[in-house]
Amino acid sequence: MRGTLAVSVVALVLACVAPLRAADGLLQELSTERKVFPKNWVSGFVDFAVAPPHNEPDLNRCSSATGSIPGASASCAAFARYVGSAYMEFRPFGTGPLHRVFVFVEPHAYMGKNIPQFQYTNSMTPIALERTQGIGVSVTRNIELRLTTHRVDWLGHYGGNLGLTDLGKNGPLSTYTTVSARWYFGGYRRREQGY
Repeated sequence: MRGTLAVSVVALVLACVAPLRAADGLLQELSTERKVFPKNWVSGFVDFAVAPPHNEPDLNRCSSATGSIPGASASCAAFARYVGSAYMEFRPFGTGPLHRVFVFVEPHAYMGKNIPQFQYTNSMTPIALERTQGIGVSVTRNIELRLTTHRVDWLGHYGGNLGLTDLGKNGPLSTYTTVSARWYFGGYRRREQGY
């Protein structure tokens, strides 16, 4: 359902701009002026973080009393040790009416198996895959409008009920859609794009 909304918005944006040239013109553009897939049309970063013991990210899936009932053998151990994340932005049009339109994706992978005050491991057991994706338009050099969707997929045994201390799958990492305006200031955008 949410994917259908994103596809509908993309189709609406594409329908509102002037159509591209015929296929033979497009091939010429690709070979000479690089109006489609210009240099650096994909940008972003990848990050990997490790949380030290007694400081694990709490995904708000398990109650803080998780270890007090079954101890170190509690099945609700969704306290991460490792977080892998990335941000990728795709700007496939170098010039023309679509050159300000971009698509982005921001995934976060949470891994670990820890129960605060009872069990601290270095396990890389997958817990959840959180992803934010959307479409945006650069209005000016410093302002963007974005339509963003957010979703979390709980992995492995975290897809089901985890017992008495399970708070459920619809916490702050739930599914939602937002419309936002982003303002870059203090030279951040120029530094990011190499201006």
